[in-house]
Amino acid sequence: MSNVPLCLIRNASVYAPEPLGIRHLLVGAGAVLWMGEGEAPLPAGVELDVVELEGRRLVPGLVDGHAHLTGGGGEDGFRSRVPALPLSRYTAAGVTSVVGVLGTDDLARSTRELVATAYALREQGLSAWAYTGGYHLPPTTLTGSVRADIAFVEPLIGVGELAISDHRSSQPTLDELLRIASEAHVAGMMSGKAGLLHLHLGDGERGLDLVRRALERSELPPRVFHPTHVNRRRRLFEEAIELAHAGCCIDITAFPVDEDEDAWSAADALARYLESGAPPGRVSVSSDGGGCLPSFDAEGRVARMDIGSPAALLETLGELLLRGFELESVLPAFSVNPAELLRLAGKGRIAPGFDADLVVLDERHRARDVMARGVWHVRDGTLVGRGLFES
Repeated sequence: MSNVPLCLIRNASVYAPEPLGIRHLLVGAGAVLWMGEGEAPLPAGVELDVVELEGRRLVPGLVDGHAHLTGGGGEDGFRSRVPALPLSRYTAAGVTSVVGVLGTDDLARSTRELVATAYALREQGLSAWAYTGGYHLPPTTLTGSVRADIAFVEPLIGVGELAISDHRSSQPTLDELLRIASEAHVAGMMSGKAGLLHLHLGDGERGLDLVRRALERSELPPRVFHPTHVNRRRRLFEEAIELAHAGCCIDITAFPVDEDEDAWSAADALARYLESGAPPGRVSVSSDGGGCLPSFDAEGRVARMDIGSPAALLETLGELLLRGFELESVLPAFSVNPAELLRLAGKGRIAPGFDADLVVLDERHRARDVMARGVWHVRDGTLVGRGLFES
């Protein structure tokens, strides 16, 4: 990693995420200080690290709104607890901002541990936040209160992932769902945070019925209810698109999907969403990185298991580009959309004053170079920054 305090990036084809054409960028103190077509406004004699991109595409660092920072799993005994992913699994995949969740295991794992892991990732250069709680009720909290967690613990931005329509959930009632959502919403108002109720969707027949009834019965803004894994069943995805029309933001998961499976891949789902005419700003794609991706038999036992990977985000983006989608049409779902919904200041865009979270794409749509908060973690496809315990 360079120790030079200022970096001049020349001749980048900038997607901010809208296409801006060829631009030069001056980076310092972790932020984009200037961007333009002419010469950077610098006094003579200033030491610079000059990076020439020769017209390569420069995009905002990806914002992964759902990852298991402490590891997921636990559905098949304690041996199935997934270890936490190291720093480079995120940065090598172009992810520069991440939001952590607990998931099924909110008993052996805790919100306290999740917050500590978010702080540890920050100390290593990543931007990290988290949700309080997990699949179950009452929520696993740090202070004993959802409202207090969000209001007083800086990295905590909402509640989640609370499970519904899933045999692993607490089977929450409508009144319980509304109580948790209202706590999250009010705490967000108090603290200026997102204040979301981030909802894990299982493959149960009830689908999003509980959310529809919550919108009908309450005065809460639709944006408070944020369902994820909405592409795990095709009928569920159609329900999610209807909710997006009603004002909710929905989150697609980039998990592997078999050809004969009743699900949509993340690329298929985002393509269908954009082609449906639903509001393009109300959809995001997350990785479920570090999470267990189990398949269950009819009796609820684990039949097979996979693990989510942050790399699935760029793979999904690349697949969409190979299908002929324009970069500016699909990039917002990986950058500005989650950043704005989650109220992550300085994230999701390339602009003066925003954080210097930058990814250079190669001709195969992979991360050639990755900068997080002004520091290079990947250069010319090679890791130059690793976590403390990575070899």
